[in-house]
Amino acid sequence: MRLNLTVNDEPRTVDEVWEGQSLLFVLRDQLGLPGSKNACEQGECGSCTVYLDGTPVCSCLVAAGQAEGRNVRTVEGLASGEQLDAVQQAFVDAGAVQCGFCTPGLIVAAHDLVHRVDAPSDPEIREALAGNLCRCTGYEKILDAVRLASARAGEAAGPA
Repeated sequence: MRLNLTVNDEPRTVDEVWEGQSLLFVLRDQLGLPGSKNACEQGECGSCTVYLDGTPVCSCLVAAGQAEGRNVRTVEGLASGEQLDAVQQAFVDAGAVQCGFCTPGLIVAAHDLVHRVDAPSDPEIREALAGNLCRCTGYEKILDAVRLASARAGEAAGPA
């Protein structure tokens, strides 16, 4: 089948898609966007998280055919050209990137939280990231990165 969707604000058409293929496979292997990682293929680890019509989803659980006519935003689409998104930059600045396998999903989940909740509490951060597994860290640097991104977002917004 032919799949028409918008990826990172760019209309895309992908030919020879099997309806049962995952959106993750289409993004990585057919559209050349390797940011979302393929780890568990069961929606348990979060490394493949992308936005689908503005909602974070595990792209390994979304059949490619379900993305027809929809808007997908990947971790690559958060940056503006060479300029990293504030959440991406906070992960770098806080040293929250180790092997990098979980990082794309964590960044998308953190990006969603920071844009939904002003100054999220630690329990809110932990809940927002609960679907993302990291095998390298004790999560503290990741939490630091989300706190940093949230603080910077608050500074950018200015006084209320």
